[in-house]
Parts: sequence; C-alpha cells; structure tokens
Amino acid sequence: MNFTNFGKYLLLLKAVFRKPEKSSIYLKAIFQQMNFIGVGSLGLISIISTFIGAVMTLQIAFQLVSDFIPKTIIGSVTRDSSILELSPTITAIVLAGKIGSAISSEIGTMRVSEQIDALEIMGINSPGYLILPKLLAGITMVPVLVVFAMVLSITGGYLGGTLSGAVTPAEYVQGITTDFNPYTITVALVKAFVFGFIITTVPAYEGFYVKGGALEVAQASTRAVVVACISILACDYIVTQLLL
Repeated sequence: MNFTNFGKYLLLLKAVFRKPEKSSIYLKAIFQQMNFIGVGSLGLISIISTFIGAVMTLQIAFQLVSDFIPKTIIGSVTRDSSILELSPTITAIVLAGKIGSAISSEIGTMRVSEQIDALEIMGINSPGYLILPKLLAGITMVPVLVVFAMVLSITGGYLGGTLSGAVTPAEYVQGITTDFNPYTITVALVKAFVFGFIITTVPAYEGFYVKGGALEVAQASTRAVVVACISILACDYIVTQLLL
C-alpha cells in the first residue's frame, strides 16, 4: 500500500511539472504563496529561533563545568548546532504544521467540493495550477526562513548567555567567529531546499486524493503533517550522511 501511495505521489509530481497554460496566472499565484509561506511565518520562526538559541546556550554552559575548557566553546557549539541542525529542522517541522495543514485542507476542500473536477473539465492542469506555485514558493522561501532562523538563534544565544552571566559578550563573539566553516551553511541550505519540497508536496498529495467530506479532509490534514514531519527527519539524516 505504501508503494502504491509513493507511486501516486510520483505521478502527481510528474503532472505538476507539465507546461503551464498561462504563465502570468502562475506568477501571481507564486507571489501569493511566497507571501503566505515566507512573510506569514516570519514572526513565529523568529520567536522560536530566538528562544531555542538562548536555551541551548544556557544548557551548554551548564554542562561545561570543567575549568580546562574555555568558555568560547559555548559560542562555537551554539553556532554549529544552530546552523547545521536546529535552524533547518525546527523551522521545517514548525512549517510542516503551519503550512502543511493549510495546504492539505485547502486542496482537500477543493476536492470534496468538486472544484478540482471543474478545473479538469475546463481543460486546466489542476495539479500544476494548484501545487506548482506552492512548490516553487516553498523551495524559495524555506531557505530564506532558515537563514533568518540561524541569525536569530545565534543572536538569542548571545542574549541568553550574556544576560544570565553564563558567558561574557567577548567570549561568545570570539566563540562564534573562531574556526567558522562556511560549508555548514551550504549543508543547511540544501536541507532547507529539500524540506521546502517536502512541506509543500506531501500535504498537497494528501489533500489532492482525499475522498469523502469534512471529516476526511481533517484526517488528511493530520496525516499530511505526520507524514511530512517523518519525511523531514528521514531526509535530514540522509542529507547529513551524504554531505558531512
């Protein structure tokens, strides 16, 4: 059954990438989705990233009790953990809940109210019209949100560490600037691109093939978030294994 679903998912993706009927309509939809996914999620991602950075710095400082370990390590560990793992993964899981459920509910409601059937009768490629703008917006805006999350997480670490007295401002700044490897940002952005693809296509698939009424739409929405989160964590491991 899972192989059947995966096959249907691939066939849906194939239909999504057919040549669009009218590019101007798609362009308008892409900008609307970029606003919804990117600008609409910025506040939530900012709050979560800042607090995660602050908490992580305090926990690292709590564990580094040895006098032989310099406190600059706190900044280094916070920086690398934020860039490589926490910012991409936490951002993606939060967006899977917020964006994924919205996409699945929207397309699922269109399916059960027969709006998708009406599009197909008019000769419109419904997978492309409904899913492609969301997909392009997702793979564009999720990396942008991840970059914001990195900056705010490291800033949150600075605020949390210095206000609590766990580390001095000079030690923290020295820690985040010492031995920085720019390749870690490349790895994080590759993860963000993959996560953006998952966050938009998996919920779209669940919504597109829903059958029944309002109850089934709600169940599909829940299933979409669960499957998207599991897919994100699995791809996180695969990308990390391949690139590091």
